[in-house]
Amino acid sequence: MLKKSKDDVVELLESIARLLELKGENVFKIRAYTNTARSLETFSGDFAALVLEKRLGEIGGIGTALEDKITEFATTGDLPYFNKLKAEFPETLFDLFELQGLGPKKIKVLWETLNITTVEALEAACNYGRVADLKGFGAKTAANILTSIHARNQYAGAFRFGDIAAGAEVMLEQIKELEPVLQASLAGSYRRRKEIVRDLDFLVSTREPAVVSDFFVSHSLVETVLAHGATKSSVRLKNGIQADLRVVTPEQYPSALNYFTGSKEHNIALRSRALSRGWTLNEYRLGPDEKAKNTPDPIPPIHCEADLYRALGLDYIEPELREDRGEIAAAAEHRLPNLLKLENLRGTFHNHTTSSDGKNTLEEMAAAAQELGLQYLGISDHSVSSFQAHGLDAARLLAQGARIKELNEEYAPDFRLFAGVECDIHKDGTLDYPDEILSQLDYVVASVHSSFNQSQAEMTARIIRAISNPYVTMLGHLTGRLLLGRDSYALDIPAVIDAAASTNTVIELNSNPRRMELDWRWWPLAKEKGVKCSINPDAHGIAQLQYLWCGVGIARKGWLTADDVINTLPLGKIEKALAKKLPPSPH
Repeated sequence: MLKKSKDDVVELLESIARLLELKGENVFKIRAYTNTARSLETFSGDFAALVLEKRLGEIGGIGTALEDKITEFATTGDLPYFNKLKAEFPETLFDLFELQGLGPKKIKVLWETLNITTVEALEAACNYGRVADLKGFGAKTAANILTSIHARNQYAGAFRFGDIAAGAEVMLEQIKELEPVLQASLAGSYRRRKEIVRDLDFLVSTREPAVVSDFFVSHSLVETVLAHGATKSSVRLKNGIQADLRVVTPEQYPSALNYFTGSKEHNIALRSRALSRGWTLNEYRLGPDEKAKNTPDPIPPIHCEADLYRALGLDYIEPELREDRGEIAAAAEHRLPNLLKLENLRGTFHNHTTSSDGKNTLEEMAAAAQELGLQYLGISDHSVSSFQAHGLDAARLLAQGARIKELNEEYAPDFRLFAGVECDIHKDGTLDYPDEILSQLDYVVASVHSSFNQSQAEMTARIIRAISNPYVTMLGHLTGRLLLGRDSYALDIPAVIDAAASTNTVIELNSNPRRMELDWRWWPLAKEKGVKCSINPDAHGIAQLQYLWCGVGIARKGWLTADDVINTLPLGKIEKALAKKLPPSPH
């Protein structure tokens, strides 16, 4: 099994070529690396088989020395030659290669003449005119470099899944409506529902690729066309993310969809299973391995991804699970879970109104929930300590509860509001209200909103103390992270999961795109411990109820089924589930 893919090797070869050019090495030596990178990039065969069987020389231009380097890197994941070469240059110098229009020759001049090793230093030099004065540069080049730097700053980094999903889905649906399109899908990390997405991969099967490609690059959401070809195009969308289109034949589509969905590790495992059967699997087909020592098994017809998995002796693996975290073994042993679906949800909790920092009234939120087909909606405005969010004091909280009771008389029997609160957990683990107040609510979401700098032991003890209160129903946004904005605070998550299991506390899957937590990587452990999940949008307006869709994707990545999620329960059963932890109310 390889530790590096063909794409990793191509990137390595291109990096070596750049470094050799920076050093002023022989042009033929540089060209050997760039030519090999191009040959591998266009190679559609089984790369892993070529490496493992020492057949890389079959690809034109790859000599013995290069074959040895590629094999070492692909099989071990490391190449000392590259590490030594890279160490000869300042590490930040490589950031300059990300700038459009800057190649190794110009970077070499900038480094040797102006001692520029960072993008920030380059920007300053351009602004002060030092770059324009260099021979071979000029004012126009300096201006273009500044434009490239500004574009890098604007588009660099990652994108939250929920922030780019709407545009991606619009493009996909419009592509599907094109007459020549036979099948179309988003692939990559988006299809796997990763919380952070770095680009969008559109895959289309058609007999008329030019029609699809022309439509793609001219779409209204496109800001810049980066490349335009018959079968592959790249654009920059107006929201900053890069989108790539690949057009294949219907026969290639199942393998291509599987390959471009990933993950890389999942694909490697599938290729290994194919090799063990005397077959090769790449981005275009599952076919016989001509170099197999034994007569390969006959390959069944492949019409869809399910056929592909079936041929490899596996149950179909949903895209969300393809992270090489046990899904291959589970599929081989028929142990894959029946994953949660959006239509399984019957209601949700952790929603805000204008009583605290929401944008819509209680009545408007209820109407929106009913329009979505939900049977119930939990209202959990902020508690008194969240003064910045206009948190409710006890009197206002109870008054809201009374109003909810009145509305429920109107909504019965088909819909119900639940009266709750998002209650701040104090630094010492106590809560914002006494039990006398909490006992009058239908449920309580306990969340940390302050003192994030506590030690792991302190924060863990703080949260465990809070959920030891019998009136706390669920934990909100457990680790306090804000994706692309704030790291999680220090927390012993397994210890909190154990405590939640022992106190029968639900853990929220906060599906706000900025949070997406509890992180999907922890849900298998929580599920194993018997901890239930509640998918909550943390909605501060009616539009944000749509975040439930994002939460379902994360739940599926966490291997969760409808039985693991409390808000799949119908209205007739959810009351009992909420009351399960509570002692008898004195009221």
